[in-house]
Amino acid sequence: MTKIDIVSGFLGAGKTTLIKKLLAETLADTKVVLIENEFGEIGIDGGFLKEAGIEIKEMNSGCICCSLVGDFGTSLKEVLHTYEPERILIEPSGVGKLSDVMKAVQDVIDSKDVVLNSAVAVVDASKCKMYIKNFGEFFINQIEYAGTIVLSRTGDISEEKLNKAIELIREHNEKAVIITTPWEQIEGADILATIEGAKDLEAELMEELRAHRHEEEEHHHHHHHEGEEHEHHHHHEGEEHEHHHDHGPECTCGCHDHEHGHHHADEIFTSWGMETPKAYSRDEVENILEELEEEGKYGFVLRAKGMVPGVDGGWIYFDYVPGESNVREGKPDVTGKFCVIGSELKEDALEQLFAR
Repeated sequence: MTKIDIVSGFLGAGKTTLIKKLLAETLADTKVVLIENEFGEIGIDGGFLKEAGIEIKEMNSGCICCSLVGDFGTSLKEVLHTYEPERILIEPSGVGKLSDVMKAVQDVIDSKDVVLNSAVAVVDASKCKMYIKNFGEFFINQIEYAGTIVLSRTGDISEEKLNKAIELIREHNEKAVIITTPWEQIEGADILATIEGAKDLEAELMEELRAHRHEEEEHHHHHHHEGEEHEHHHHHEGEEHEHHHDHGPECTCGCHDHEHGHHHADEIFTSWGMETPKAYSRDEVENILEELEEEGKYGFVLRAKGMVPGVDGGWIYFDYVPGESNVREGKPDVTGKFCVIGSELKEDALEQLFAR
């Protein structure tokens, strides 16, 4: 199986730096071919495949680097046939359209052993506005077609400017994951997992709700004995959720009413979440979690989880279940994010609470 990843980005956005990081930290033991499809002359040694439109050089990491100077489709087929790599990273020209590169790759894929694994756009956060204005068509195309948008130079700009860049990107792509954490703070493996579509928090928490209680205890070791005041809200999720008293025949939480015909968690519970590069203090996070107890204000919150940058450096991770929260230090993630799951959630109030 060969995975093809396209790493696009405007001239000077940092594509090569990102690719080097991925090669060094994550793909060192993988059989990789890096294809640079730039305009202009590229001085590359070696040329035994030159007549096929491919110029090759061995990189010190064991990765093969080639420049496709002929017909892209023919050359890509040749690379697949000659090297049978586990992964191909394509670094298209800084002024190429991402959709064109994706189409060219799709046209070559004629077997189930080759997949277009991801399309990434590297965007210089400090120049986002200027590029959209001046190079709209090419620049916006890269944003629109990317599954993951990796922001570069986020450490050099103000929070306000960063938020503005994210806002502009969201106008052209609502769904892509935007990586906002400075690259030197995160591991290549986390970037690659995000690019490959690692589960988001919402999917993760919904899965937890669907899982059986004993499995959850194995993974999370939560042992909560909440007061009865919350139990009536859990309905038939009682058996599935991870922190409960033992549900005997006298249990009043309603779990036995539904033994024949469980609904899925996502039919009963709603989720709300957001991504943000904003930094929080530990006190702020603890206060937010305390506030979540106010059912009248926020709806009934069954679970909250997140990771955000800390104002003093480092990252703050948190978990919340009614009556108990856990705030701790964690490793930097690709962007700050949090997710809340419960019933009758008041999203506007939650947004204000987390945005403060």
